[in-house]
Amino acid sequence: MLRRLIGGLLVAVALVALLVVMRGSTRDRLLSIAGPVDADAAKEFTTTDSGLKYRVLRQGGGAKPGPTDSVTVHYGGWLDDGRQFDASYGGHPLDTPLSRVVAGWAEGLQFIGEGGMIELEIPSELGYGEGGFGRAVPPGATLHFIVELIKVERSNEPSEAGPRDPDAPEEFSTTASGLKYRILRKSSRRHPSKIDWVKVHYKGWLDNGTVFDSSYVKGMPTKLQLGHDIIQGWTEGIPLIGKGGMIELEIPSELGYGEKGASGIPGNATLHFVIELLDVD
Repeated sequence: MLRRLIGGLLVAVALVALLVVMRGSTRDRLLSIAGPVDADAAKEFTTTDSGLKYRVLRQGGGAKPGPTDSVTVHYGGWLDDGRQFDASYGGHPLDTPLSRVVAGWAEGLQFIGEGGMIELEIPSELGYGEGGFGRAVPPGATLHFIVELIKVERSNEPSEAGPRDPDAPEEFSTTASGLKYRILRKSSRRHPSKIDWVKVHYKGWLDNGTVFDSSYVKGMPTKLQLGHDIIQGWTEGIPLIGKGGMIELEIPSELGYGEKGASGIPGNATLHFVIELLDVD
């Protein structure tokens, strides 16, 4: 029995060691393909408020992207077990708006300039979440990336709504549910009910300022039915303004995505939105 137990422990230790070697070899191989690393590059990861871990391997002297910009990058990605699931090396670099990538990328790439390189360790809630991504990325997976920022292209799309009323309140009001709001542009036109269809422009961000979604960046407003497949904070907050109005919402986790979070949104996150109500059906 003792020999069997020791044998099992040795196998477990060997498997752990193999995973470490596989992970290291994938990273090392990608680094050998990518450009040089700064001599004073950080050895340890920094962790942001959202849970993203990063270390800048090459700072880069060019422009840093903003949340509404597009980027051209070369990259390689792998899982905890060392398995590479995606890479642009060996082919063409990727051109993409930051608004269309996982939240970990959108946040992390803003730390480097053109010519820079960063290593990212992205927790599941800032990656593909509990849904995973096809066969390549299993549910709940931590993602690892080496990313080189080749080019930044500034967006012409507005990242903020406007204009606001000159007398818009500085302080938030709080409803009985805990929703915080302030009306940035008043309107005496029709207010929607909690089951109406509405057309809105919006921008959403986390406490740390990371933009996780924006219809302004997408260049297209969104049409949706209040009370149907949207978070409670929106169902309660949008009827507080009339058509043509604008509101800022601070939505506690229990009126948002709760403990589980969503793609690009960590669990228990407070959500912030600016919303313009364009039309009511």
